[in-house]
Amino acid sequence: MTKRSTSPAGRPLSPCVHICQIEPTTSVCHGCGRTLDEIAGWGSMTEAEKAPVWERLESEGYVSAS
Repeated sequence: MTKRSTSPAGRPLSPCVHICQIEPTTSVCHGCGRTLDEIAGWGSMTEAEKAPVWERLESEGYVSAS
């Protein structure tokens, strides 16, 4: 069995880039652009729940549009 590195939507499984620095005033990660709540819940979120987060991250320049 092969491990998948992309989601069914063709995006990476996570926007994490291993630069985990949280801005204290906004609780947003400088590396991936997600909030602490988004990071904490990412593993249990559905693709539909992740979609608006991905769209925001793309519009803010944290990730490239797929």
